Amino acid sequence: MAASHVVAVDLGGTKIVAALVNCNGRISHRVVAHVDTASPSTPVNQIVGLTRDLVGKKKLNGRIKAIGIAVPGLVRRDGTVWAPNLPGWRKMPLARRVEHALRVPVIVESDRNAAVLGETWRGAAKGKSDAIVLMLGTGIGAGLLSGGRLIRGAHELSGCAGWMTITDTFGHEAQSVGQLESLAAGPAIARLAAKEMSAPTAVSFEEAASKPLTAHQLAEAARRGDPIAIKAYSEAGRVLGYAVANLVSLFDPEIVVIGGGLAQASDLFLDALRKSMKERAQPISGKYVAVVTSRLGGDANLLGVAQLALIHTWRPKQGRAFRTVKNHLVRRKHVSNNAA
Repeated sequence: MAASHVVAVDLGGTKIVAALVNCNGRISHRVVAHVDTASPSTPVNQIVGLTRDLVGKKKLNGRIKAIGIAVPGLVRRDGTVWAPNLPGWRKMPLARRVEHALRVPVIVESDRNAAVLGETWRGAAKGKSDAIVLMLGTGIGAGLLSGGRLIRGAHELSGCAGWMTITDTFGHEAQSVGQLESLAAGPAIARLAAKEMSAPTAVSFEEAASKPLTAHQLAEAARRGDPIAIKAYSEAGRVLGYAVANLVSLFDPEIVVIGGGLAQASDLFLDALRKSMKERAQPISGKYVAVVTSRLGGDANLLGVAQLALIHTWRPKQGRAFRTVKNHLVRRKHVSNNAA
């Protein structure tokens, strides 16, 4: 194998995906595994093992250009990772450990930043320099691209959209995950439906015997016409629209892409989201922004870190445009010290 590919890894709280990606963003092979959290080191070992499965057991240097890894948490400027859903990952030196094992450059990025880079490279926001990807699932996060640059923040915490405040309601869940996430993420939609089910006037919900409810169950029921499920998704869309209105008014993006696991149910809430966004957003920005569903699905994260890995290996012959992207996106400290 010529060194024309990178390995892209999407590390989640429960699933890990690794894929071979070429310079055109084509995914040729992929492997999937459940994340092993037996110890802090086991997910690292899985990344190493899956990479070797993709590329072969021989020396990787010269066979792939680099490895890009998307992580579900914070990537500090010293390259360490905090991932709350992975036990023991408070200051995990992920890039350094993987680079030491495989002897190729490794770059690590948060999954929300990876998502917006993937969408602007090969997805619904292709070619856009001002874009937001709102990731909806168990949690809520946002990747922010403004003027072609990732917005990171002083502490690499930009995009924690689940903590947006859109009402004066403040329940118990909001204290730990943020108000928006407590009202409109997957578990919140399930809680809302459960509350409606318990009301004396509730219309029977067909999945009531199966508890705890999930957002996926509710989506299936809503598409079959269940009124409680339909109402839960419509309410989530209304609340999300207020949050998107704030993002649109602050950043004036060309496009907002809805991604994450809940994007598969966007037919149930996207109209309500667009309506409430336009009611509350800055009028000109709200009129011209496009709000669409991701076409890449889970591949957005993979393509985002693949792009970063390719950028890290940029050479002058690849052109000035590629150099400009590199200057805007790559932070050297996110790469293993050995690789840098």
